[in-house]
Amino acid sequence: MSLQIYNTLTRKKEEFKPVNEGEVGMYVCGPTVYGDSHIGHAKSYVSFDVIYRHLRYLGYPVLYIQNITDVGHLTDDADEGEDKIEVEARKRKLQPMAIVERYTRSYFEDMDRLNILRPDISPRATGHIIEQIEIIKSLIEKGYAYEINGSVYFSIEKFRDYGKLSGRSLDEMIAGVRVDSKSEKRHPADFALWKKAEPEHIMKWQSPWGEGYPGWHIECSAMSMKYLGEHFDIHGGGIENQFPHHECEIAQSEAATEKPFAKYWMHNNMVTVSGQKMGKSLGNFVTLKDAFEQFHPLIIRFFILQSHYRSPLDFSNEALAAAKKGYDRLVNTVLVLRQRIDLNQNGDAVPIDPETYKSKMIDAMNDDFNSPQTIAHLFDLSREVNQYLNDGKQYSTSSLQKIEELFLEFGNTVLGIIPDSIEMTSTINGAIDADLIQLLIDVRQEARKQKQFALSDMIRDRLKELGVLLEDTREGTNWKRTK
Repeated sequence: MSLQIYNTLTRKKEEFKPVNEGEVGMYVCGPTVYGDSHIGHAKSYVSFDVIYRHLRYLGYPVLYIQNITDVGHLTDDADEGEDKIEVEARKRKLQPMAIVERYTRSYFEDMDRLNILRPDISPRATGHIIEQIEIIKSLIEKGYAYEINGSVYFSIEKFRDYGKLSGRSLDEMIAGVRVDSKSEKRHPADFALWKKAEPEHIMKWQSPWGEGYPGWHIECSAMSMKYLGEHFDIHGGGIENQFPHHECEIAQSEAATEKPFAKYWMHNNMVTVSGQKMGKSLGNFVTLKDAFEQFHPLIIRFFILQSHYRSPLDFSNEALAAAKKGYDRLVNTVLVLRQRIDLNQNGDAVPIDPETYKSKMIDAMNDDFNSPQTIAHLFDLSREVNQYLNDGKQYSTSSLQKIEELFLEFGNTVLGIIPDSIEMTSTINGAIDADLIQLLIDVRQEARKQKQFALSDMIRDRLKELGVLLEDTREGTNWKRTK
């Protein structure tokens, strides 16, 4: 089947047809860097990483842009309050850019550990002030924006299609806006393009309207269009950004260019804790650095991909522990498969058709990037592989290699959950998992019963290299750690 994408803008699945044949432009809203990333961030960026990976797997040259918001994101997403980065800088008694640098590094460290591919370009909002000012000037000239006391606002009444992404009417928007009698806006739902900076405000730039700083929404319009053009393929982000952020992006971009903005809008659902959205403002978030202390990053990635990107994901340590058991079963199959390949045996071909599984997994991923179904197919393959690996027969190395290639094709290249390194899959924070050790002992005992002594010795020797010493006794095999 052809690639089908659920388009939030049209509220249905559509066949993916790039704006420009043979190439894909994708923009995903990146982090606001004022604190460490949490599990909610991981849900979004793992999801779009798999989308990026699968598009490349299908042969599309993808230009992937993911911004860094380092100014202009206000503490109230309704477009009021203070800049989140300046608030954090004041708390810590640091320069705002010191906060930005610290948490930008932290963000990429966490994403790297989750095996997330780096975007092709990670533009910063502060590096694109000129582009933002130019768009704002154009909107004023065309009558879509107005300046009051050094701030510039977009007039939503001027843009007839405002609300087409979120499905909200103007009346609903007004009802959801707190009316401030001191507001200088002409309409309570108008949003800021440029904010006047008070004298004590640190992050500010010269503009035609005086010293100030950009609004959150204009940043993404400027950066996406600079690198992908005025009309491009995919714009993604968390479902919480659908309104107001993405709605405002569409309005200001299409008003400025008089062209459609992004063709496909994609939104990942949120992470919840006991049914409530995980977030810093609610205080119920778990940072990735804390989560990595308990679970290997690839287990967290696997946990996320067990749910569809458009489905909510309820977080708990119990859920992660269950994901770990499933993940261990999957990678242990690959581990044993690789050990059998290393023996370089002769024999019949394994009676498994890799092409059948490949076709199923491609269809699953082409159905709006259905990672849970793809993982289910990997487990089906794993069960069948284990059945044959434990039947006491020898199978040709070439047929075993074809199966390993299939695991890597989808488990590694597309989903990013099965790494190249056996050691990486078999360790959690540097210590080999006890359940995995026992499984390998059981496999070794079965190999000895089948007189496959080369395999038995390989398991013993590789475990020794990893710091686990096996001791064979009359009662069975004992083990102990040596490092």
